[in-house]
Amino acid sequence: MDIALLILGFLLMLVGILGSFLPVLPGPPISWVGLLLLYLTKAVPDNWWIVGITFVLAITITILDYIIPAMGTKQFGGTKGGMWGTMIGLLVAIFVPIFGPFGIIIWPFIGALVGELLNKANKKTALKAAFGSFLGFLTGTFMKFVLTVAYAVFYVYIAIKYAGELFTFS
Repeated sequence: MDIALLILGFLLMLVGILGSFLPVLPGPPISWVGLLLLYLTKAVPDNWWIVGITFVLAITITILDYIIPAMGTKQFGGTKGGMWGTMIGLLVAIFVPIFGPFGIIIWPFIGALVGELLNKANKKTALKAAFGSFLGFLTGTFMKFVLTVAYAVFYVYIAIKYAGELFTFS
């Protein structure tokens, strides 16, 4: 059973990292569940302080991910149109990989700009607000990515530390 929890936990770590970029998957909470599964094995001793602190971090970053883009948009004079454009641009980047790996950066900006242009007549203001929305999106995504990668590194560290107990087949 420990091996199954270990494999499932690792898969959740990978899905969590993907979720830091994909808006439909809550990356930090998914990675946290992977970490929790590791601690539910018989081989890894219970440490509810670590589990609790990592849970609070995952929830905090997830909440901030919704707040920061709105703050960035508002700070630069943007509207909800820019925020919606950013999200639509991200979906376009995922399903229409025209710009390759750079599409994850280019499409949200284009989406924010189009969203702002649909709501404002002034192109300069729309560009500024689109930049704010885009900057907020990048900040939230970066925070989620850093946290999920940190969870994955910690997961691998703990798994290696207790490998002798995890991989006993008796």
